[in-house]
Amino acid sequence: MSAETLRLDKFLWFARLAKTRSFAQEVAEAGHMRISGRVIDRAHASVRIGDVLSFPLHGRVRVIRIEALPGRRGPASEARLCYTDLSPGVDATPSAT
Repeated sequence: MSAETLRLDKFLWFARLAKTRSFAQEVAEAGHMRISGRVIDRAHASVRIGDVLSFPLHGRVRVIRIEALPGRRGPASEARLCYTDLSPGVDATPSAT
């Protein structure tokens, strides 16, 4: 894997879309996730900047575009900068809270 890609499960965990890495692996391996339209059923699939992920999470469908690949699991404010939420009914611009 090159520096411009990251494992799917690590991205979900680093970006705080999954609480634990093992849960991120479960979500990725469930077979309901798509990366830019391709069905994915493995946690080690590579993601890169510009990919669009769509997957069910916590009772709703999440659609996100990857804006940056984090190097670590940092604070939530840092994690939110790594993706844009394109989910239906969600404002795509980050709000200042």
